[in-house]
This record gives sequence, structure tokens and C-alpha cells, in this order.
Amino acid sequence: MPDFFTRVLRALGQVVFQANPLTGGVVVVALCAVDWRYAAYAVGGAALGAVVARGLGVPRDRREAGTESFNSALLALCLAVLLDPGRPATALLAAAGCVVVTVGTAAVVRVLTVWNLPPLTLPYCLVAGFVAVAAPAFRRVWPHGTSLAALPGAASGRGALDVGDVVRAFLHNVSQIFFLELWHVGALLLAGVFLASRAAGLVACAGSLTGIGTAWVLGVPAERITDGTMGYNAVLVALALCGVFLPATPATLLYALFGAATTTALTPAVAALLAPSGGHVFTWPFVLTTLGFLAAAHSFPPLTGREPGALAVRPSRPSAAGGPR
Repeated sequence: MPDFFTRVLRALGQVVFQANPLTGGVVVVALCAVDWRYAAYAVGGAALGAVVARGLGVPRDRREAGTESFNSALLALCLAVLLDPGRPATALLAAAGCVVVTVGTAAVVRVLTVWNLPPLTLPYCLVAGFVAVAAPAFRRVWPHGTSLAALPGAASGRGALDVGDVVRAFLHNVSQIFFLELWHVGALLLAGVFLASRAAGLVACAGSLTGIGTAWVLGVPAERITDGTMGYNAVLVALALCGVFLPATPATLLYALFGAATTTALTPAVAALLAPSGGHVFTWPFVLTTLGFLAAAHSFPPLTGREPGALAVRPSRPSAAGGPR
């Protein structure tokens, strides 16, 4: 049981690419600080994903690293936030979704292995997206009175950022990875990343600042920048492209920050495409940007240290990912 609990905590840490039980423990504390039910859904999702992966015979190294169950943890937490954690229907749907997303993870790994690319949060995005589209059709599942679908309008609102806005945006960019707009949760989660790796913590900070700067330059209203919904994908992209799937070097840092800026600009486009289902972008911008940049990295020897066309991503390297909306 202690070993199993360690795997569950590693899965929670893998949402921010840290296969470290201390980081996972900080995630649990941060979620409990908001609502103990959120922590219960995340831990339960990771545990159920681990049990299903073991029952299906997934290799032990992937189960121990938490790479087979972080998607299920993220999905369970997402459904708790989206559909109300106190409803029995939400708990049942989350349990079923965890089984589906674990099977989906195996399918995505099989497909992307052809190009030696990691699954990231693609399984979570697919299942969460289908739930968001289908849920309003089921009265026992959807707790809201009306659909949340709405076509996007032109940007409006205050454009200037003060120091308080920047600080809140900086921390909300981290907390929104776990669906929360709370600065103290962002501070806790960032501390959890630093506990695992100081370099990863610095990269996460750089990704958050890049997301803020890019959104401001593009004229995004201050309110959207401050709530973190424009920047959490930038944090994930920066972490993925500098130190996780590519070596941590000055060249890959610049590449990662360019990716962070790209995913920030991509976020409104994804939201517009998904407007009929409520505009929940989840971590689609992160997934699309990271897979594209990793595929391109195969042709850039300064980034990979390999000849053009060689595999840039090592299959045995733990993959992760995270985030919502």
C-alpha cells in the first residue's frame, strides 16, 4: 500500500512533469485548501487509473512513474469542477471516465510511438471534450439549467496591467493547470515544482511570464490575463520543451519560450472552435503546440544533440501534462 500510494502521488506530480511524490503531496494539500472533494477526485482518479493500468498489463516502469494515471487524475478533477463534485452522477461518470481515459492512453501511446512522440494530456483532452459536448443532453449528468455554449465576441475591457495584475496572473497561470483561479494555490503548486527541481521551477516561471507578455502584446483584456486562462498552457509547454522531452540548454529554453508564446496565441483560436461545447479549451493548445514543436525538433540538431531525422524524444522518458478549461 505505501508503494501504491507513492505511485498515486507521482501521477499527480506528473501533471506538471514531476514524477516526485513530494510534488504530488503538495498538489493534494493545494486542492484540499480549496475543497477536500477536489483532492478526493484527483487522488481517486489517479488510483483508479493505476489499478486499471495494472489490470490491463501495462508495463511496470510506466505505472511506477505515474505516466499511466495522471490523465485519469486530471479527468476526474475536471469533471468535479465542471459538473459539481457533490452529485453521485458526477462520481459515477468520473469513475467510468477514468477507465476510458486509461484505455485511451494506451491507444494514444501506440499511435504516437510511430513518430516517437509522447501522449501528453491528449487522452484527457479527448475524453473531457466528448463529455463537454454530450453532457448537456443528459439531465442526470448536467447540473446547469442551460447550455454553456456561446460564440466568441470581440475582445473588450481594460487593457493596462498594474503590478497586482501581473502577480496574480503569474500565480493563476500555475493554479489554472488544476482548474483553480486562486493565487495561493498557484504559489503552493509552484513550490511543489521547485521541490522536485529548481531548474523546472525556473522554467515554469519563465513560461508564465512569457504567457503574460504575449497576451498583453496581443491586446488581450487584463481580466483574461489575470485569471490565468490565457497562460497556463504556456507554463506546460515551457516545461515540456526545456528539460523534459528536450535537454535543458539555452537553445531549448529559447525554443520552449517561443513555444509558450505560440500556445498563448493559439488559445483563443481553440476556444472559438470549441465554442459550441462551451469553449472549454482544456489543454488542447499545450498538446497541439508541444507535439508540433517536438516533431519539428527532430530536424534541429542544436536542440536534440542528434543528427537531423534522429529521434528527439526518448520513449522511456516519463511524459506528463495538465490543465483545464
